Amino acid sequence: MADRPGLVPGPDGGLEECLADLAESGRRRAVPPAAERIRARGEQRVRRRRAALASGGALLVAAVALGGISLVRAARGPEPPAIHPTATASRFVPPAPAPGEEYAEELAHVYDPVVRGDTVRVTVEPLRAVGGTATPAGEAHTLTLSRGTPVEARRLSGGDPADVRLDELLDRLTADRKWAFVIDYDGEGRVHSLREAYWLAD
Repeated sequence: MADRPGLVPGPDGGLEECLADLAESGRRRAVPPAAERIRARGEQRVRRRRAALASGGALLVAAVALGGISLVRAARGPEPPAIHPTATASRFVPPAPAPGEEYAEELAHVYDPVVRGDTVRVTVEPLRAVGGTATPAGEAHTLTLSRGTPVEARRLSGGDPADVRLDELLDRLTADRKWAFVIDYDGEGRVHSLREAYWLAD
């Protein structure tokens, strides 16, 4: 039987030695994965496993915490609604302009001014004109006006018609005498101006 090519007996003609040489040559030609690549893959698997365990533990802790909060709230009963400070609503409702009119009017005594920064709070006592004389016509209320609110004055300005600002009359409004005005309200209920009701008898 002819010998297979590539199998050359050694000096001693031993077939075992020839096979051993072939095996060693094969091992030398095989390219094993780099040690760094194997180590990197192993570390990546470890990191993934740790991240999965950490996320699972965090979710478990959050679920337990939320469950505990819910149980505590249930034991305490429903919480009262939050109370937010709100301004006290006034019972006074400003008059609305009549159809086709720009302003609505209120005849009233205006007195007792209290200055607060750029505003003035005044007491307003509604009046009704009867035969040229003013008589009380309702419950007094307060208004907070700008210090620059325009005022049409006559007797308050010395007898001559004059356009002045409200803050120019504060000393006169604090006197014992009460002055009557027509208060003009716009469609939004805001005070546009005051007009001295000089035609009314004292």
